[in-house]
Amino acid sequence: MNWIIIIIAGLFEVAFAFCLGKAKETAGTEMYLWYAGFLVTLSVSMALLIKATQTLPIGTAYAVWTGIGAVGTVLVGIFVFKEPTTFLRLFFLATLIASIIGLKVVSN
Repeated sequence: MNWIIIIIAGLFEVAFAFCLGKAKETAGTEMYLWYAGFLVTLSVSMALLIKATQTLPIGTAYAVWTGIGAVGTVLVGIFVFKEPTTFLRLFFLATLIASIIGLKVVSN
């Protein structure tokens, strides 16, 4: 169950990065709404991480959480914010995914 919580927390990490990106693109009231979304998703992500680390090893849980956030944020950048997609960028993204899976496999 705590691995599911870590996955959800990682998705909320992607959401707070998305909110930051959208806030950068907007102005006025809309910008402040995106920043509010950032604070809410950040809080939920942290709360879920805290909950999961009560039973999971902190090093592994944190690495998986940040890995999910990093992979998801890169994908959001590519698909939503039209960031460049290069071979090396995709190669290192694949190695990051393999590392996250490897950490999960070798954890208790």
